[in-house]
Amino acid sequence: MLPGILVVLCFIPTADVTENKILVAQRPLLTVANKTATLVCNYTYNGTGKEFRASLHKGTDSAVEVCFISWNKTKISSNSNKEFNCQGTPKEDKVIFSLWNMSANQTDIYFCKIEAMYPPPYVCNEKSNGTVIHVTETPLQTQEPQSAIPFWIMVAMTAVLAFYSMLITAIFINYWQKSKKNMYRQSDYMNMTPRHPPYQKNKGYPPYAPTRDYTAYRSWQP
Repeated sequence: MLPGILVVLCFIPTADVTENKILVAQRPLLTVANKTATLVCNYTYNGTGKEFRASLHKGTDSAVEVCFISWNKTKISSNSNKEFNCQGTPKEDKVIFSLWNMSANQTDIYFCKIEAMYPPPYVCNEKSNGTVIHVTETPLQTQEPQSAIPFWIMVAMTAVLAFYSMLITAIFINYWQKSKKNMYRQSDYMNMTPRHPPYQKNKGYPPYAPTRDYTAYRSWQP
């Protein structure tokens, strides 16, 4: 050591300061088939914030704020973009965003943003990987036109018509058979008086007189 030079070594203790952070986790894909989506934003926060704000953003650049919710120990307020039907619900270590009446053109990537508003310092999460919400079109269901008459009434009417058809057919057949029998009976009472043979019409016999057999008057010859 050189004389006259005093070396003073100062050890400054480093302050163990923990940085406040908010980390957000989202599911990567959400398929919507019934126009209703439920997006859960899980987050962790190591600070002592008392007032928070959570918002849902649409698009790769998060340009569209879909809806937001802010809350503290005594008050909750929320708002939604007029082009969306969205509502947020804060839970312990998560915020649930509910969307309904979604259309196919709202298919996009959505990001959750969590902010610790008070007390200072202000802290917000870094941009997460986001969730792709895929809204599928619901196919139109073609409904068969319903008959104005219930099915069981149609069956009953068909049965009644069939019964009356069979009854009318049976009455007609019975009437036809009786008419046929009467025709046969009338033919039995026809005039049975023998008529002259065709070759004896001009021999001077009275009409309808029976033909006389002259062989009975001939004398017997051996």
